[in-house]
Amino acid sequence: MAAGKRTANRYYSGPPNDHFDGTFFFNPDGKPPGRFIDLLRWQLSGSRSKWPAAFPSPYRQAKPDKRVEGTALRLTMVGHASLLIQIAGLNILTDPVWSERASPFAFVGPKRVNPPGIAFADLPSIDLVLLSHNHYDHLDLATLKRLKQSHDPLLVTPLGNDAIVGSAVPGMRMSAHDWGDRIEVGSGGAIHIEPVHHWSARGGRDRRMALWAGFVIETAAGKVYFAGDTGFHAGTNYRLMAEKHGGFRLAILPIGAYEPRWFMAPQHQNPEEAVQGMKLCNAAHAAGCHWGTFHLTDEPIEEPAQRLAEALAAEGVSPERFRAMRPGEVWEVPSA
Repeated sequence: MAAGKRTANRYYSGPPNDHFDGTFFFNPDGKPPGRFIDLLRWQLSGSRSKWPAAFPSPYRQAKPDKRVEGTALRLTMVGHASLLIQIAGLNILTDPVWSERASPFAFVGPKRVNPPGIAFADLPSIDLVLLSHNHYDHLDLATLKRLKQSHDPLLVTPLGNDAIVGSAVPGMRMSAHDWGDRIEVGSGGAIHIEPVHHWSARGGRDRRMALWAGFVIETAAGKVYFAGDTGFHAGTNYRLMAEKHGGFRLAILPIGAYEPRWFMAPQHQNPEEAVQGMKLCNAAHAAGCHWGTFHLTDEPIEEPAQRLAEALAAEGVSPERFRAMRPGEVWEVPSA
């Protein structure tokens, strides 16, 4: 494309590579997000299931301990893709959203149907925030402002998202990275930034200008894989994780927001694919997230958990190894 005719990337400037063309990020050998006309076709199809106004969790709001030491691994579900991981003395939040809506507006957009599984005031001291990408159900600036004021954590995120957060949350400590990068944390621990098959946008004119990623938390108590948001992509990235990391004590995998498949399949895996992903990345245990909090797609609210149970039975995997987590649920994850 001729110089001067290409849209400038507002978030990131860097040399091209196998997943960045100089302006836009992309999934190698993958599929881009659907076109606007496809979005309209879906939205006008009338196929969306009705969700209840409230979907209360069977678990009470959790009040976590200050720290978890030694070989223990404790996982607490907040809601959607927000979880508290306590391992090797570290307190880590993934894609934290405490707001009522996953939206740029306070008055319209997907509204949560259950409260966060941990009251914000009950959070232990947060050391790290892992921010996978910039969609509103994952990057919530209001929550990040609260975390900055109350905890001053280090935010680890893929390239470009630091520009979004930095302009809205002055003084936030951030570390932005490309796929394959590694940073040291804690006492001998590390965070690896890893590829997933997804995309990014905050509006209609910034598609794929910030990178998306998953994370591997490496500690003496084991490895935890947080896939963020991802399509199955023929299992490519799961195989890569097994080859690179050997296996995981725990994988946190999305199981919701997958219908209709003709539109969502490249970017959002379904429960059956999540089970395959667990097996391919060699995870001893898995936690299902990204379901039952925000009404984003067509499937009924309880279907992801039901289909997960069916897929586990079909594959001969114990349901205790792969849980569809609900807000407030606490899991003392066994050793691998």
